[in-house]
Parts: sequence; C-alpha cells; structure tokens
Amino acid sequence: MANIINFLPKETAIIALILLSLRLMLRIGIVGLGYWGPNLVRNFNNLTDAKVTCVADFDEKRLARIKSNYPAIETYASAEEIISRTDVDAVVLATPIKTHYELAKKALENNKHVLVEKPLATSNAEVTELIEIAERMGKVLMVDHTFLYTGAVRKIRGLMDEGEIGELQYFDSTRVNLGLFNPNWSVIWDLAVHDLSIFDYITAGKKVAGVSATGISHTKMPIEDIAYITLYFNDNTIAHITSSWISPVKIRKTLIGGSKKMVIYDDVEPTEKIKIYDSGFSVSTPEEMHQWLIDYRFGDIYIPKLEQTEALLGVAKDFTKAIMEGTRPVSDHQSGLHVVTILEAAQKSMLGKGKLIEI
Repeated sequence: MANIINFLPKETAIIALILLSLRLMLRIGIVGLGYWGPNLVRNFNNLTDAKVTCVADFDEKRLARIKSNYPAIETYASAEEIISRTDVDAVVLATPIKTHYELAKKALENNKHVLVEKPLATSNAEVTELIEIAERMGKVLMVDHTFLYTGAVRKIRGLMDEGEIGELQYFDSTRVNLGLFNPNWSVIWDLAVHDLSIFDYITAGKKVAGVSATGISHTKMPIEDIAYITLYFNDNTIAHITSSWISPVKIRKTLIGGSKKMVIYDDVEPTEKIKIYDSGFSVSTPEEMHQWLIDYRFGDIYIPKLEQTEALLGVAKDFTKAIMEGTRPVSDHQSGLHVVTILEAAQKSMLGKGKLIEI
C-alpha cells in the first residue's frame, strides 16, 4: 500500500494515507466507568494507533462525565450493546470481578480482543475456558496487572534476569490500608492480587507447590478484611503476603532476598522506590552440627534510577501492540491464570483455617 501511495498525486496520496491510518486505528470499547474506567479511557485515547469509540456503564452520571470530556465517544447503558457491535475491535472490562468471566466470554465469542481488569476471573476453571476460547478465536486475552508496567517492578525483573540478586530466597510483601471494603470478595482478591502478579512476573512464573492462608472478618460480612498468604515451593524459596483493609496507615512494601543481594521495594516512596542492598550471609561448612558459623556481609546501598512513564499507558500500549503485531503481552492470560489459581487456593485454605492446598 505504501508503495502505491508514492505514485499517487499529492492530494490523493494524503487522502489515501488518512484512510489507511483510520483502517489501522484500533477501535476500543470500554465497559465500566467507576474508579478505573476513566483512567483507561484517557490512556487509550493518548495512543496514536487506537481510539476509544464507545463506553458503557449503568450510571448515567458517569456516562455524562465521559461525554463532556470526550464528545466523540458514544455512550451506552449496557455492556452487550458494545460487545455486539461489529465496528469495535477490542473490549476493555473494568467491571466487578463476578462479571469478568461472563462478559469476557461474550466479547471473545463476538470476535473481540479482550483486556480485563484484575483478576482475570474468579477461578482456574473460568480462566482456562477463556484462554481456550481466545486461542480458538485467534484473539488477544490480557489482564490488567498494572504494577508489571511500573519502572520499579520492571527494574526488579531486570535484576533477577541478570542474576544480580542471585537465587531467590524469600519474597515478603505487605499491602495494607484503611478501606475500601468490598462486600463481594475478600481482601486477597483486592490487594494480594497485586503482589502475586508481581511475584509471578519477577520470577518468570516460578511454580508454586502449595498455598496456606489465614484470614478473618471483623464485620458482619463473611468477607476477610485481613489475610496472610504463604507460598511454598519445591526449593528453599518462601513467599509471604500480608493484606489488610483495616490498617491505620497505608503500606506498600516488599522485601526480596537473594543469595547475592537484597531489595526493598516501597511503592509509597515518591522517588526512591527501590533500594538494593549488597548484603547477605553465608554458612561455613561444619564438621559437627553444633559448630555452624554464620558470616554476615554488609555492603553498599544502591538506589537505581527508574522509568517514570505512567504504568497504565504501558498496559494500553502492550495490549494494542499484541493485537497489531502479534506479540505476547507482559501481563498475558498465563499471568492471569497463575494469579487466579493461587487466589483460589488461598481462599480454600482460609476456609480450612490455614490448611495447606497443593497446586
């Protein structure tokens, strides 16, 4: 097409280029305009190769706000009105968790690429079925694990890939704050999902052997508002995640220990989010058990410079690129499957008062 345009008269070539650009422009429909939806609209509209053509929400006030900011966007009261449109290439779902499976399935079966707000669905079985449909239809199915697109998490992944941290020994994450309570799902589906996606990403999908979790509700709702998850592996790695809606302070801190170095990732810090410690320990080889000696190493602290681009813009770009170029997204459906599998096991473990659930 580009070669043909070179031989056309100038005015005709300009028109042809415009038509070509319109044809290649991905047409996005976004369902759900609560807290996250407007951010998705803004970021997808900032792309050069995609535009939001329509949105849906049951709340007329939310629709009116989007319409006032983006007059060209069409608004609808139901998701089905967008999913059934033939002039929409991809659907982005920012709806309650319980609706993810049904809406994503409908969208895929209607020949749409799909991006789903975390978590991808409510069970391993649901996610597995969505993956099968996406592969059969030849469509991109992606989950919005936003933290995987932050400069901090991408830096940690780089350190792991380069071997600078050494063999992973532990991952200890705390994500707590006061509110917001969700009446439908426990705190792990709201907060721990972030830490699980980060762990899965920085370890390149390290296989979890078992999950143990405890949690409790301090309200009349049978929904855990504080929970502790421990992940077990077939080596000496251990991961522990604390999640809470009832903390007086907001904490977003992860400690990562390796055989060579240790990392502190504090997402609340405005600038120095990552600190790398050249610290560790070694155990001398004893002749007898009671003679074991532990040698400690305390080295320098390094604070790396991080990318400052908005993470959600990275999600939008990755989704668009996967559709147009056939690339594999960072937060692909396998990432969604791994995280939901662990969340489902953790929920079962909490019902069993911490019973170990093998995966």
